[in-house]
Amino acid sequence: MAVTLSHLENLYALSDDPWNFRSSTYEQARFEATLAALPLARYAHTLEIGCGNGELARRLIQRSAAYTGIDAVKAALETARVSVPDGTFLEAFLPCDLPPGQFDLIVLSEILYFLDPAGLTHLAEQLDRRWPCAEVISVTWLGPSGNPLEGCDALQRFAAATLRPMVPAQPGDPRHRIDLFSPLERSTT
Repeated sequence: MAVTLSHLENLYALSDDPWNFRSSTYEQARFEATLAALPLARYAHTLEIGCGNGELARRLIQRSAAYTGIDAVKAALETARVSVPDGTFLEAFLPCDLPPGQFDLIVLSEILYFLDPAGLTHLAEQLDRRWPCAEVISVTWLGPSGNPLEGCDALQRFAAATLRPMVPAQPGDPRHRIDLFSPLERSTT
């Protein structure tokens, strides 16, 4: 990670909603745009990497038979577990081995620019190897993040590291972009 665990923990020490996911009209619209960009109406098992306090998870679980979220911050996971009691939430600090499961949707919502180049490559290679049949959706903040890698650079590095075809972002809010990475293989089920 290009961002330290202590930095993330400090954000959640100040608030269980450090990015104002619950009250920001921008964040609410971004969540709705993310759901609208999903190619399928329903998924068997969703994995959200960097689930934070569970605000996007509350929406994703309505489109998923099962949901698993991972985050590095214990306080964020505690809030997410309360918000989404039917979800599974696991503590993990990237880069790491992701949890087992047969995921058919993987969500990377405003997480890529928290990684460094090696972490982005590790993530892309792991997703390609373990879940070739999954849809991957990436949401990228286009403004300054204050992180070593900004959104577009991180997205380009991830796109270069994955073998998945990238479906160009649809025009939308100029503050973020939403990109789909198509499955490498189609599921036979």
